[in-house]
Amino acid sequence: MKRRRMSPAVTEVKSRSLTDVLNKQIANWSVLYIKLHHYHWYVTGPHFFTLHEKFEELYNEAAGYVDELAERLLAIGGQPASTMKACLEQSTLREAAGGETAEQMVQAVAADFQQVIRELEEGMSIAEQANDQATSDMFLEISTSLQKHVWMLQAFLGRQP
Repeated sequence: MKRRRMSPAVTEVKSRSLTDVLNKQIANWSVLYIKLHHYHWYVTGPHFFTLHEKFEELYNEAAGYVDELAERLLAIGGQPASTMKACLEQSTLREAAGGETAEQMVQAVAADFQQVIRELEEGMSIAEQANDQATSDMFLEISTSLQKHVWMLQAFLGRQP
């Protein structure tokens, strides 16, 4: 089967769309990195030791995703969001409000991860349309990890997925 060549304008629109998706993910993971640190520092109660450790694990994972996504964006010719202002403007997630209970923290992280999963699924489709299998695979890998985290966080809360 012969591939149809796209005009430069179409390729640019798809590429721009993909860079927007990558930047939204960089922004989301940057917000999550700070939010998870906040939760790590301020969690209290009977689950302190469990959640303190879990939030640290998750913020370290978030840091890795920020770097991986930014390097991918640079590799395809984009410019990663690299200031908190830019990240807050582009993120679909909200900062921690402060004063959350341990249960509210876990609920917020699970909800944020579910939001990111939905956006990664959209991103996979956009990456595939742009013939960028590497980015699509990266999104799938992150989504798979988040699905497991959501399941575990829901189990912690005593909920079925």
